[in-house]
Amino acid sequence: MRQFFSQLISFPYFFKLAQLSFPYIFVISIFVILLGVSWGVFFSPSDATQGDVYRIIYIHVPAASVAQSIYYTMVVASITYLIWRIKMASVFMISMAPLGALFTFLALFTGAVWGQPTWGTWWVWDARLTSTLILLILYLAIISLFSSFDRRDSTDQAVSIIVLIGGINLPIIKLSVEWWNTLHQSASITLSGSSIDNEMLIPLLISILGFYIYVTAIGMRRMQIEIIKREISHNWVKTIFQEKR
Repeated sequence: MRQFFSQLISFPYFFKLAQLSFPYIFVISIFVILLGVSWGVFFSPSDATQGDVYRIIYIHVPAASVAQSIYYTMVVASITYLIWRIKMASVFMISMAPLGALFTFLALFTGAVWGQPTWGTWWVWDARLTSTLILLILYLAIISLFSSFDRRDSTDQAVSIIVLIGGINLPIIKLSVEWWNTLHQSASITLSGSSIDNEMLIPLLISILGFYIYVTAIGMRRMQIEIIKREISHNWVKTIFQEKR
Protein backbone atom coordinates (compact mmCIF):
# COMPACT_ATOMS: atom_id res chain seq x y z
CA MET A 1 0.00 0.00 0.00
CA ARG A 2 2.81 2.39 0.90
CA GLN A 3 4.61 1.56 -2.33
CA PHE A 4 1.44 2.18 -4.36
CA PHE A 5 0.96 5.57 -2.69
CA SER A 6 4.58 6.48 -3.41
CA GLN A 7 4.04 5.61 -7.06
CA LEU A 8 0.73 7.46 -7.21
CA ILE A 9 2.28 10.78 -6.16
CA SER A 10 4.96 10.36 -8.81
CA PHE A 11 4.19 12.59 -11.80
CA PRO A 12 5.22 10.06 -14.51
CA TYR A 13 3.38 7.15 -12.87
CA PHE A 14 0.17 9.12 -12.30
CA PHE A 15 0.27 10.56 -15.83
CA LYS A 16 0.49 7.10 -17.40
CA LEU A 17 -2.21 5.71 -15.09
CA ALA A 18 -4.56 8.58 -15.96
CA GLN A 19 -3.77 8.20 -19.65
CA LEU A 20 -4.84 4.56 -19.59
CA SER A 21 -7.92 4.89 -17.39
CA PHE A 22 -9.43 8.21 -18.52
CA PRO A 23 -11.33 6.97 -21.62
CA TYR A 24 -13.04 4.18 -19.69
CA ILE A 25 -13.93 6.30 -16.66
CA PHE A 26 -15.24 9.12 -18.86
CA VAL A 27 -17.48 6.85 -20.96
CA ILE A 28 -18.82 5.14 -17.82
CA SER A 29 -19.58 8.52 -16.23
CA ILE A 30 -21.57 9.73 -19.25
CA PHE A 31 -23.54 6.48 -19.36
CA VAL A 32 -24.35 6.60 -15.63
CA ILE A 33 -25.34 10.30 -15.73
CA LEU A 34 -27.62 9.76 -18.73
CA LEU A 35 -29.17 6.74 -17.04
CA GLY A 36 -29.85 8.52 -13.75
CA VAL A 37 -31.05 11.83 -15.19
CA SER A 38 -33.19 10.22 -17.92
CA TRP A 39 -34.75 7.83 -15.43
CA GLY A 40 -35.49 10.63 -13.00
CA VAL A 41 -36.79 13.14 -15.54
CA PHE A 42 -38.89 10.84 -17.72
CA PHE A 43 -39.86 7.83 -15.61
CA SER A 44 -39.97 8.77 -11.92
CA PRO A 45 -43.41 9.76 -10.55
CA SER A 46 -44.50 13.36 -10.00
CA ASP A 47 -44.13 14.82 -6.52
CA ALA A 48 -47.40 15.14 -4.59
CA THR A 49 -46.59 18.73 -3.56
CA GLN A 50 -44.28 20.18 -6.22
CA GLY A 51 -45.47 18.29 -9.27
CA ASP A 52 -42.87 17.92 -12.01
CA VAL A 53 -40.71 20.91 -11.11
CA TYR A 54 -38.89 18.80 -8.51
CA ARG A 55 -37.23 16.81 -11.32
CA ILE A 56 -34.42 19.38 -11.42
CA ILE A 57 -33.27 17.58 -8.27
CA TYR A 58 -31.50 15.07 -10.52
CA ILE A 59 -29.04 17.79 -11.53
CA HIS A 60 -29.20 20.15 -8.55
CA VAL A 61 -28.43 17.66 -5.78
CA PRO A 62 -25.56 15.87 -7.59
CA ALA A 63 -24.01 19.23 -8.52
CA ALA A 64 -24.25 20.54 -4.96
CA SER A 65 -22.87 17.30 -3.52
CA VAL A 66 -19.92 17.26 -5.92
CA ALA A 67 -19.19 20.97 -5.37
CA GLN A 68 -18.83 20.48 -1.62
CA SER A 69 -16.96 17.17 -1.90
CA ILE A 70 -14.36 18.71 -4.19
CA TYR A 71 -13.60 21.35 -1.59
CA TYR A 72 -13.39 18.72 1.16
CA THR A 73 -10.76 16.86 -0.85
CA MET A 74 -8.93 20.13 -1.55
CA VAL A 75 -8.74 20.77 2.21
CA VAL A 76 -7.12 17.34 2.64
CA ALA A 77 -4.74 18.16 -0.22
CA SER A 78 -3.84 21.52 1.35
CA ILE A 79 -2.99 19.85 4.66
CA THR A 80 -0.95 17.25 2.78
CA TYR A 81 1.01 19.94 0.96
CA LEU A 82 1.60 22.12 4.02
CA ILE A 83 2.89 19.20 6.10
CA TRP A 84 4.73 17.01 3.58
CA ARG A 85 5.21 19.37 0.61
CA ILE A 86 3.87 16.77 -1.80
CA LYS A 87 3.65 18.49 -5.18
CA MET A 88 0.85 16.23 -6.39
CA ALA A 89 -1.38 17.77 -3.70
CA SER A 90 -0.88 21.20 -5.23
CA VAL A 91 -1.53 19.82 -8.72
CA PHE A 92 -4.76 18.36 -7.39
CA MET A 93 -5.93 21.68 -5.93
CA ILE A 94 -5.35 23.79 -9.05
CA SER A 95 -6.88 21.09 -11.24
CA MET A 96 -10.02 20.64 -9.16
CA ALA A 97 -10.76 24.29 -8.29
CA PRO A 98 -12.30 25.14 -11.71
CA LEU A 99 -14.44 22.02 -11.53
CA GLY A 100 -15.56 23.00 -8.04
CA ALA A 101 -16.46 26.47 -9.28
CA LEU A 102 -18.39 25.04 -12.23
CA PHE A 103 -20.47 22.65 -10.14
CA THR A 104 -21.07 25.25 -7.43
CA PHE A 105 -22.42 27.62 -10.07
CA LEU A 106 -24.55 24.81 -11.51
CA ALA A 107 -25.94 24.08 -8.04
CA LEU A 108 -26.79 27.75 -7.48
CA PHE A 109 -28.32 28.14 -10.94
CA THR A 110 -30.48 25.00 -10.77
CA GLY A 111 -31.43 25.94 -7.21
CA ALA A 112 -32.65 29.31 -8.44
CA VAL A 113 -34.64 27.66 -11.24
CA TRP A 114 -36.16 25.28 -8.69
CA GLY A 115 -36.74 28.02 -6.13
CA GLN A 116 -38.64 30.40 -8.41
CA PRO A 117 -41.80 28.28 -8.76
CA THR A 118 -41.39 26.78 -5.28
CA TRP A 119 -40.57 29.88 -3.22
CA GLY A 120 -41.83 32.52 -5.64
CA THR A 121 -38.37 34.09 -6.04
CA TRP A 122 -35.11 33.34 -7.84
CA TRP A 123 -32.91 34.24 -4.89
CA VAL A 124 -33.12 34.86 -1.16
CA TRP A 125 -30.27 35.49 1.26
CA ASP A 126 -30.96 32.12 2.80
CA ALA A 127 -28.19 30.63 4.98
CA ARG A 128 -27.67 27.62 2.68
CA LEU A 129 -27.69 29.73 -0.48
CA THR A 130 -25.42 32.41 0.96
CA SER A 131 -22.84 29.93 2.27
CA THR A 132 -22.88 28.16 -1.11
CA LEU A 133 -22.30 31.51 -2.82
CA ILE A 134 -19.32 32.01 -0.50
CA LEU A 135 -18.05 28.61 -1.66
CA LEU A 136 -18.19 29.82 -5.26
CA ILE A 137 -16.29 32.99 -4.31
CA LEU A 138 -13.66 30.85 -2.57
CA TYR A 139 -13.20 28.73 -5.67
CA LEU A 140 -12.84 31.82 -7.87
CA ALA A 141 -10.35 33.36 -5.41
CA ILE A 142 -8.26 30.18 -5.46
CA ILE A 143 -8.25 30.13 -9.27
CA SER A 144 -7.17 33.79 -9.36
CA LEU A 145 -4.51 33.24 -6.72
CA PHE A 146 -2.85 30.51 -8.76
CA SER A 147 -2.13 33.02 -11.53
CA SER A 148 -1.01 35.83 -9.20
CA PHE A 149 2.46 34.56 -8.27
CA ASP A 150 5.46 33.96 -10.50
CA ARG A 151 7.07 31.43 -8.17
CA ARG A 152 5.29 28.09 -8.09
CA ASP A 153 6.28 27.30 -4.49
CA SER A 154 4.89 30.62 -3.23
CA THR A 155 1.65 30.03 -5.13
CA ASP A 156 1.24 26.50 -3.78
CA GLN A 157 1.86 27.69 -0.24
CA ALA A 158 -0.57 30.62 -0.44
CA VAL A 159 -3.32 28.56 -2.07
CA SER A 160 -2.97 25.78 0.50
CA ILE A 161 -3.46 28.28 3.32
CA ILE A 162 -6.50 29.90 1.65
CA VAL A 163 -8.07 26.50 0.97
CA LEU A 164 -7.54 25.46 4.59
CA ILE A 165 -9.08 28.66 5.97
CA GLY A 166 -11.99 28.38 3.53
CA GLY A 167 -12.74 24.93 4.90
CA ILE A 168 -14.50 26.67 7.79
CA ASN A 169 -17.36 27.32 5.37
CA LEU A 170 -18.04 23.62 4.73
CA PRO A 171 -19.75 22.76 8.04
CA ILE A 172 -21.71 26.02 7.73
CA ILE A 173 -23.10 24.86 4.38
CA LYS A 174 -23.90 21.44 5.77
CA LEU A 175 -25.52 22.54 9.04
CA SER A 176 -27.02 25.88 8.00
CA VAL A 177 -30.50 24.39 7.59
CA GLU A 178 -30.30 23.11 11.17
CA TRP A 179 -28.67 26.14 12.78
CA TRP A 180 -31.00 28.73 11.25
CA ASN A 181 -34.61 28.95 10.16
CA THR A 182 -34.19 28.84 6.38
CA LEU A 183 -36.35 28.38 3.30
CA HIS A 184 -34.06 25.63 2.08
CA GLN A 185 -35.28 22.20 3.11
CA SER A 186 -33.18 19.95 5.33
CA ALA A 187 -31.27 17.01 3.87
CA SER A 188 -33.50 14.36 2.32
CA ILE A 189 -30.73 11.75 2.30
CA THR A 190 -28.80 11.04 5.49
CA LEU A 191 -26.80 8.17 6.95
CA SER A 192 -29.87 7.06 8.87
CA GLY A 193 -32.10 6.86 5.81
CA SER A 194 -34.01 8.85 3.22
CA SER A 195 -37.33 10.68 3.13
CA ILE A 196 -37.56 10.23 -0.65
CA ASP A 197 -39.59 7.44 -2.20
CA ASN A 198 -37.44 4.72 -3.74
CA GLU A 199 -38.84 5.39 -7.22
CA MET A 200 -37.31 8.87 -6.97
CA LEU A 201 -34.34 7.96 -4.79
CA ILE A 202 -32.76 5.28 -6.99
CA PRO A 203 -32.33 7.48 -10.10
CA LEU A 204 -31.09 10.30 -7.84
CA LEU A 205 -28.39 8.07 -6.35
CA ILE A 206 -27.41 6.94 -9.86
CA SER A 207 -27.15 10.58 -10.97
CA ILE A 208 -24.99 11.45 -7.97
CA LEU A 209 -22.72 8.47 -8.70
CA GLY A 210 -22.44 9.54 -12.35
CA PHE A 211 -21.46 13.09 -11.40
CA TYR A 212 -18.74 11.81 -9.08
CA ILE A 213 -17.34 9.48 -11.74
CA TYR A 214 -17.39 12.35 -14.25
CA VAL A 215 -15.49 14.64 -11.88
CA THR A 216 -12.95 11.87 -11.34
CA ALA A 217 -12.39 11.54 -15.08
CA ILE A 218 -12.16 15.26 -15.85
CA GLY A 219 -10.10 15.89 -12.73
CA MET A 220 -7.55 13.29 -13.86
CA ARG A 221 -7.34 14.89 -17.29
CA ARG A 222 -6.86 18.35 -15.81
CA MET A 223 -4.15 17.02 -13.51
CA GLN A 224 -2.37 15.59 -16.54
CA ILE A 225 -2.38 19.03 -18.17
CA GLU A 226 -1.06 20.68 -15.02
CA ILE A 227 1.68 18.06 -14.69
CA ILE A 228 2.81 18.71 -18.26
CA LYS A 229 2.98 22.45 -17.52
CA ARG A 230 5.20 21.81 -14.53
CA GLU A 231 7.35 19.07 -16.05
CA ILE A 232 7.61 20.28 -19.66
CA SER A 233 11.39 20.46 -19.50
CA HIS A 234 11.80 16.92 -18.14
CA ASN A 235 12.85 14.06 -20.37
CA TRP A 236 9.88 11.81 -19.56
CA VAL A 237 7.46 14.47 -20.88
CA LYS A 238 9.52 14.98 -24.03
CA THR A 239 9.48 11.23 -24.56
CA ILE A 240 5.67 11.15 -24.43
CA PHE A 241 5.39 13.86 -27.07
CA GLN A 242 7.92 12.11 -29.26
CA GLU A 243 5.94 8.86 -29.05
CA LYS A 244 2.79 10.64 -30.21
CA ARG A 245 4.44 11.98 -33.36
